[in-house]
Amino acid sequence: MQIQFLEGYYNIRGNAINVEGLQFPLVHDYKVGKDGIGYVTVDGSAQPGFPERNIRVRCEADGFQAVDGNAKLAEKRVETDSEIVERLRTRFDILKDMTKAVKEGTVRAMIVTGPPGVGKSFGVDEVLSANNLFDQIGNRPPKYEVVKGAMSAVGLYAKLYEYSDKGNVVVFDDCDSVLLDDLSLNILKAALDSSKKRRISWNTDSRMLRSEGIPDSFEFNAGAIFITNIKFENVRSKKLQDHLSALESRCHYIDLQMDTEREKVLRIKQIVQDGMLEHYNFQNGEEAEVIDFITDQKNKLRELSLRTVLKISDLRKSFPSNWKDMAQVTCMKSSRA
Repeated sequence: MQIQFLEGYYNIRGNAINVEGLQFPLVHDYKVGKDGIGYVTVDGSAQPGFPERNIRVRCEADGFQAVDGNAKLAEKRVETDSEIVERLRTRFDILKDMTKAVKEGTVRAMIVTGPPGVGKSFGVDEVLSANNLFDQIGNRPPKYEVVKGAMSAVGLYAKLYEYSDKGNVVVFDDCDSVLLDDLSLNILKAALDSSKKRRISWNTDSRMLRSEGIPDSFEFNAGAIFITNIKFENVRSKKLQDHLSALESRCHYIDLQMDTEREKVLRIKQIVQDGMLEHYNFQNGEEAEVIDFITDQKNKLRELSLRTVLKISDLRKSFPSNWKDMAQVTCMKSSRA
């Protein structure tokens, strides 16, 4: 089968060669590599300048189309930019509404998945912070906590106990190591369960729990939100797939559906348009320069994310004469083989 690329690149000796519009015979269909980046295998000899062998072209799942014998593109419905922006905006609005529901207790738990640096955590934290305003004014301790990074099973148990009362919310952000430990995973399953009563137990002796006065069993009445970069359906490990399916079945699951570079760039443009960079006080088109640079260099950036937008904006503000050179060194992949 012959395919034509709508977007994508072939990486040769550290250089990303754009393949947009080029046609190749398809050898192997779309796959996702261990690095999380998708690719298709094509016959490179079909185009001049490419190796005369099978090559892997990096692209997204919707980054290519089949062509018929007359080299006409097969019909395929492709979302417009405005449709993608509206779809993403709707999903992030739903994320905020669901976070409010977890805080109110009408929704007990949810999992949020999406690529790093697109605003998953910000949307959740924004809602919880706003709901915590009166506690701050009254100088009362917050009724939620965002837990980041690695966590042991006993630490997870203790944190859930600390915030187990009704009205509290525990947010686990980038705590994917929990998914790789059976004991931690079972505790998390209990916390994320949608049943009316969620009892969490610790069945082995622990000096730490005894010293902190934490019982070996308690009822968890709070809300729980688990934020992850892992897209559940892309996980290859059968054991981990089973665990993730068990988690997904226990609570609400929101996939922000931002898997392509195009979607990430449109999300970035949307957030910037909504005022993300206002505090930089950019003048004379400087903001547009930053976004144009990110769009042009999207394949070479270490991470296509809102964090990268802020990094490059810092450079544009601090080094107006050579900010692009600074960005190439600090924010982009090495061009060396």
